[in-house]
Amino acid sequence: MGKGKIVVAGHICLDITPVFSSDKVQPLSKVLIPGKLVQMKDVNISTGGAVANTGLALKVLGADVELMGKVGDDEFGRIVLERLGRYGAAEGMILSKDSSTSYSIVISPPGTDRIFLHNPGANDTFRAEDMDFDKISQADFFHFGYPPIMRHMYENGGEELVEIFRRVKECGLTTSLDMAAVDPDTAAGQADWEEILKKVLPFVDYFVPSVEELCFMADRARYEKWLERAEGRDVTGVLTVEEDIRPLAEKILDMGACHLLIKCGTPGMYFTDGQTEIFERSYKPEQVLSGTGAGDTSIAAFLKAQMDGSSIEESLHLAAATGASCVEAYDALSGLRSFDELKKKIGAGWEKI
Repeated sequence: MGKGKIVVAGHICLDITPVFSSDKVQPLSKVLIPGKLVQMKDVNISTGGAVANTGLALKVLGADVELMGKVGDDEFGRIVLERLGRYGAAEGMILSKDSSTSYSIVISPPGTDRIFLHNPGANDTFRAEDMDFDKISQADFFHFGYPPIMRHMYENGGEELVEIFRRVKECGLTTSLDMAAVDPDTAAGQADWEEILKKVLPFVDYFVPSVEELCFMADRARYEKWLERAEGRDVTGVLTVEEDIRPLAEKILDMGACHLLIKCGTPGMYFTDGQTEIFERSYKPEQVLSGTGAGDTSIAAFLKAQMDGSSIEESLHLAAATGASCVEAYDALSGLRSFDELKKKIGAGWEKI
């Protein structure tokens, strides 16, 4: 790809993460019980969503980044813009007078995957017409994140999402697309995601979803079988490349994806372009405080490495290392290390999970 500018667009919100006072690992059913008082410590408030997590991580890693997201004209919106302003990244944001700022309450007990209480807010009003395609045409790379929690991106067969990627490709940019988990009981969960993917993926150079959200969208029957096998445990812990991930990846490549990078949770990430196939195991973090932003920041590292002209192998090393660094902090950015630091740590024999 070579060095250049990247536009990161899509979903942005304010993440509010209460910090549990106990480090004891126990089932969620024993932590969140109706009528029980759960002693907490401080609360971590940070920007969230793909625009903030991936966009600001790219900025921290040294990329030239333009952010394009939408917030409301309210207190949460002012907090988001102030936080982005610390990185010199608030200029491209859209301020809505008629919608509220999106927020997530992140419930992250020790040893348990996160639960999100999410209000999509202004993200539900985001459309192609909100985007500055003149600015986009001056960039080299375009990343869009979280269309499943942006109403106009999945309505009408995803035509708005397809229109965005079609116009960006007409500008000659390299494109990437990240997804988000879908609540099956919502309108997004009822959308025909398989058809949406078939229409948008031919315009996507790098498709970078997580394995669970991808399988839910592209192969619902396979996803239901995964849930049965997991028996309430983390699905990624029961999957194999040969029986589960590779067949799903082949289906996505047949839909038109060029390069596919699937985030597979704690075990690692899987890459294929139809010729090369790599499963990159995760590095062992020094501590695990929160998984918030781990996937987004690992994608930021992968994209930045590709922009720098790194090989796929080195890009995956840096992506996995960034994800491991991220979970060492409560927010998405505080734990990040520079590529030079990561390369030294990897070179010194950083242990894999």
